[in-house]
Amino acid sequence: MMQHTDIEQKIGQILFDCGPCNAKKIIVRAEIFSEDDGGTYEFDYLDENGGLDWFDPDGRAIADLTDALIAYKKFFLENNLTNGKPIWSKCEINVDIPEEKISINLQYDD
Repeated sequence: MMQHTDIEQKIGQILFDCGPCNAKKIIVRAEIFSEDDGGTYEFDYLDENGGLDWFDPDGRAIADLTDALIAYKKFFLENNLTNGKPIWSKCEINVDIPEEKISINLQYDD
């Protein structure tokens, strides 16, 4: 049985692997299309001096990330974790690289 933490770790690993080598924090704003056939993404990071910049991962990383986020979305649906709300379509993912921590803030459509 896959846990949502497994999917979160996978998402974190994908971002860690595709992020810039000097990134201390990776911030991704994602929107998954309602048909679950892709998404739109913004990839930002903080460098070792706290400077904000953006990066452009390769297509493979984006495809893996899309698959993982769709799995995450399905996990919420299958386990009734939406609290009666429509399923989320947007989220902000923060990966703290020194701390090896990931947080995913789900955003529900109003």
